[in-house]
Amino acid sequence: MRFMGAERVEEAAASCAELLRQVVDEDWENTKAGGLEWSVRFTVTHIASDFIGYASNLASRAQSSYVPFDITVDGDENGNYRADNAGQIDVVTAMGALFAATLRTAPREARAFHPYPFRSADRDGFAAMGVAEALLHTHDIAGAFGLPYEPPAELAEYVLTTIFPEVRPGPAPWPTLLWATGRGELPGRARLTAWKWTNNHVIDAGRITLQGVTPAAAADLSSGGDGGFAWVEDGPYDGTRDAAGMLLKAYEAGVHRPEFGVYVLVRREDGRAVGGMGFHGSPDDAGRVEVGYDLAASARGHGYAAEALKALASWALAREDVSVLVATVERDNLPSRAVLTRSGFVQVGEKGDAGELLAYERGR
Repeated sequence: MRFMGAERVEEAAASCAELLRQVVDEDWENTKAGGLEWSVRFTVTHIASDFIGYASNLASRAQSSYVPFDITVDGDENGNYRADNAGQIDVVTAMGALFAATLRTAPREARAFHPYPFRSADRDGFAAMGVAEALLHTHDIAGAFGLPYEPPAELAEYVLTTIFPEVRPGPAPWPTLLWATGRGELPGRARLTAWKWTNNHVIDAGRITLQGVTPAAAADLSSGGDGGFAWVEDGPYDGTRDAAGMLLKAYEAGVHRPEFGVYVLVRREDGRAVGGMGFHGSPDDAGRVEVGYDLAASARGHGYAAEALKALASWALAREDVSVLVATVERDNLPSRAVLTRSGFVQVGEKGDAGELLAYERGR
């Protein structure tokens, strides 16, 4: 799956600029953007600030906070060279171009601070957040002047499948994104009054990182692609593709919880993906949830699966909604049984008519 974040940011910036040119002669200072308390002028500056702010965090790999700076388009402290509306459009375009350049040069493994929900984002996450800010606030500005605005559907779909994994797809991407951000209505769904997007979850397991799979990546994996990961030569294994297909079905049904989805196991030393691991759905009412995993053949025998499963189990069992992890393995699969044992699971029974499956559990 080719990384499209930079192109999407450029397209979003161009879409924003096209709308702004239609109202370049209007009063931006004394007109509030639709649905906001901000003036149109401030909202345009906000879009530009988001572009360069996200670029700065990703470029610096800031880990604990936003890079502490802001931009102004109002001139220096003496009020010189105050930007007019046309100048502000140039600022948005320039900041979008700088953001896109940063995205193109950022390594796939680069992550930096973002406050919610898991305290970091990768380049796709930052790109999708920037596109969301541009599209949504352009919509707000268009509303202030009574103009229609609908960006290309692929931009809205990119945002939804990257940072809105819990939002069930609607009849079309753009109205669905408006609904997901409290700006519109969809048949059969209550209007939202609060919302947040969700960057993918990452769990540190020492030599391995478990990187949450987005619906966009799951769609690519399940159809035979790489999901945007740099796999070892014989990966991904069939189980990872099947799990990605299950994630996609849950997303389409509106029951996907991203932290209880699929993770790709990425080797820290070289950034290569070696396998998949994750949950077969969300915890039930008793706090029980099933886990599964696989590795590419070339990555087996190095202890990666056990390290990753220990980390995943520790994370899950620290939550209030999880009390027991369960796993099922074929009796003859001795390596997989060893992974479970080394990860703190104990055998609790048999399954199948002939007892060909063994059940394992790990509790708090």
